[in-house]
Amino acid sequence: MQKQIVDILKEYNLKATPQRVTILSAIHKRGHANIDEIYKDAKEKHSTISLATVYKNVTSLVAIDLLKEVALNNFKSKYEINKKPHSHIICKKCGSVEDIELSESIKKSASKVVQGRDFLAEDIELNIYGVCQSCKLS
Repeated sequence: MQKQIVDILKEYNLKATPQRVTILSAIHKRGHANIDEIYKDAKEKHSTISLATVYKNVTSLVAIDLLKEVALNNFKSKYEINKKPHSHIICKKCGSVEDIELSESIKKSASKVVQGRDFLAEDIELNIYGVCQSCKLS
């Protein structure tokens, strides 16, 4: 996985610093991770990494679209490595996030919402909130 992360960084014309590789590895491992989770995982690999370094890197990687922020109601935002467009199902109890693919018919329906307006839809994001299986059972 480390080679893939180095390749991703090269695609964005970024140096593969140990901090960036560690941060992206932590996010990849979890799929979706908040800053505290990223910092905890990064600290295990690089004991000298600071929370400020994690914040700075995550912020800069979001700014260039390498990372995507998933804003959550009542929970800290989570971050994911940007990949093909998708949506999320989010647990309202524990804040877990899972990727889901939208059908073409749903995408077309969402695009129709802006028809007739002076607006060009470039991305469609859909977060579906509910209760995950783990939280239903507890």
